[in-house]
Amino acid sequence: MKKIINAYYSFLKVVLTTLMGILIIPVTMQIFARYVDFIPRYIWTEELARFCFIWMILVGAMIAMRENEHFTVDLLPTPKTNKGKALSLMFVDLMTFTMAAIFVIWGWPLVKFGLLQTSEMAELPMVFIYAAWPLTGLTWILFLSERVADHIKLFRSVAP
Repeated sequence: MKKIINAYYSFLKVVLTTLMGILIIPVTMQIFARYVDFIPRYIWTEELARFCFIWMILVGAMIAMRENEHFTVDLLPTPKTNKGKALSLMFVDLMTFTMAAIFVIWGWPLVKFGLLQTSEMAELPMVFIYAAWPLTGLTWILFLSERVADHIKLFRSVAP
């Protein structure tokens, strides 16, 4: 299972890099079109840039979850034992899991709604944009399950 998760994580990094590269194209076209008269001002570039940006944010959040670099707030005192550390980390993971579940539960109706819509300029099915939210939630759940397994090992360890 670890190999599959690692492969998916590597795939997400490639997707993020690709999205960043794609984003450069419409934004560059928009900038040059403002200052150079012979380049036409395409309207679809704004839409493509917006869609890439949405996906970049959510794919970045997926990667940050795996790297444990997503934002956390230290509300609990620092535990002194491995069991305390593991319980504290599992509590944080439970709160993160709740957020992931919200992304999946409320994102799914958005996906169904997106099946009925197309974007204004490029006429892309909006389901491709709206699918980012439940996919992010499912990816967080996958990465959280891996993290919880590590916390259970920490909880069972004997060292202080």
